[in-house]
Amino acid sequence: MTQATDTPASTGTARPARPARPAAKPHGQWKIDGPAPLNANEEFKADDNGLNVRERIETVYARGGFDSIDPTDLHGRFRWWGLYTQRKPGIDGGRTATLEPHELEDRYFMLRVRIDGGTLTTAQLRTIGEISRDFARDTADVTDRQNIQLHWIDVVDVPEIWRRLEAVGLDTTEACGDVPRVILGSPVAGIAKDEILDPTPVIAEIRERFIGDPELANLPRKFKTAISGHPSQDVVHEINDISLIAVNHPEHGPGYDLWVGGGLSTSARLAERLGAFVRPEIAAEVWLGVVSIFRDYGYRRLRNKARLKYLMNDWGPERFRTVLETEYLGYALPDGPVPAEPTTRGDHVGIHEQKDGRFFICASPNAGRLSGTLLLELADLLERHGSQRLRTTPHQKLLALDIPAESVAAAAAELDALGLETAPSIFRRSAIACTGIEFCKLAIVDTKDTTIAAVAELETRFAEKSAVRLPASLSLHVNGCPNSCARIQTADIGLKGQLLPDGNGGQTPGFQVHLGGGLASTERGEAGLGRTVRGLKVTAQELPDYIERVLENYSAGSTDGESFAAWSHRAADEEVV
Repeated sequence: MTQATDTPASTGTARPARPARPAAKPHGQWKIDGPAPLNANEEFKADDNGLNVRERIETVYARGGFDSIDPTDLHGRFRWWGLYTQRKPGIDGGRTATLEPHELEDRYFMLRVRIDGGTLTTAQLRTIGEISRDFARDTADVTDRQNIQLHWIDVVDVPEIWRRLEAVGLDTTEACGDVPRVILGSPVAGIAKDEILDPTPVIAEIRERFIGDPELANLPRKFKTAISGHPSQDVVHEINDISLIAVNHPEHGPGYDLWVGGGLSTSARLAERLGAFVRPEIAAEVWLGVVSIFRDYGYRRLRNKARLKYLMNDWGPERFRTVLETEYLGYALPDGPVPAEPTTRGDHVGIHEQKDGRFFICASPNAGRLSGTLLLELADLLERHGSQRLRTTPHQKLLALDIPAESVAAAAAELDALGLETAPSIFRRSAIACTGIEFCKLAIVDTKDTTIAAVAELETRFAEKSAVRLPASLSLHVNGCPNSCARIQTADIGLKGQLLPDGNGGQTPGFQVHLGGGLASTERGEAGLGRTVRGLKVTAQELPDYIERVLENYSAGSTDGESFAAWSHRAADEEVV
């Protein structure tokens, strides 16, 4: 006889059916869910490849002017050719999140000149300077992606601008948009005495084979690449979608260590090693495999989850490597060694001898701010000293290459006279700033002028504070919104723009503070994100006071040789507020 139990079955009471669990919504992964568009962004990309808008710009919009531009082209496909509408002057940061794009935007454009690997000739530099002078109200900024950005561009002038750029081997192809963006490359590629290998051929192969390819021009979102053959790891590889970092393999010789899945924005994630060694001759194919995985498996349903870092977070490096090798390459990659910790700084600031006996000089513009006039003067300066080459860097710097030994002192002095400092202060050396509210529709606060003014004030104050022990280096990154174009989470002092109470019932520009972030360098073996302290915010006006105070606390509380990042992570809250 079975013993009765107190269950619905034994008492004759039917158990209520559980509600069916809602089916998981598709991520919009082409290889799993199919290519049907799941949002407006995917719809316009499916309707017409972004690369096709060039013909309409040249034949329709340049003739009809701003009012003739189709809204979907204006707010979508124009980006595939490096064009964004810029912010209308006079709109304060408090209205950034409340206005529609057409209310925020001006009738002029930001134009991004794509400079893969940061390589420029003086002829190309002069062309950009002339375009800035003739069409962009003398504006020019060097970005932390090695591009140069111009502003105040009228669509009627774009075909002539393209003609001039392409005549000297430059373009704006896929400088923006859901595409493979500019390839970051070591600024000292091919010239450094301690280089492991020269990445120039790999960058050139990727550029020539794949940039502008319609098959890769509809990615879930942007795709960022970094490649370096230098032991300083000078291309911020930990925050790119794919990075190839030079290593010496004990059996296969020089090649690359493969990193995937980095990115910052509002949800920072550092890239991970796949543990795979990539021979230089297959590097472009491996790059194609990774970008193809992103195209086919990347999340497309939600725009804010569409970067490769989210797929990498779910898959992990082991599965990602397996899919890369089995589905896309068709062969296994050998395991590879971990890159050695850097022994030299990756910003390359100062004067350094090249492997051919000539010299390169790395100079610091003010927060990346240049002008067309300055670019023309710089081209003249370089040619006057026998150089026809220069490089931009991922740190908003400029490198003058191939300077003869007898010209180094004079060239450095002339760079300094142009405001391109060759021996900058600790504050100016590592200060970078995004575009900010001056031109960006997403920004909340000013960045360029705020950074320039703060650096100048700090230089003045600390010139008189010989007793204060400053750290060996100090990165100051200033961003106008939460999107982290200026890499705030990986700076010693990262500043995220926001509006703060002014004490009188209104608002004033200010920043949330991130402390102690950084990438692999001579001071830290591996990258790490900064800390935030609850309530730690500072107004733009108070910024020099805050930095002065926290550096004095560092001087008093740090141990000999301790980096600012290490100290700031262990310091008490009251020491960093």
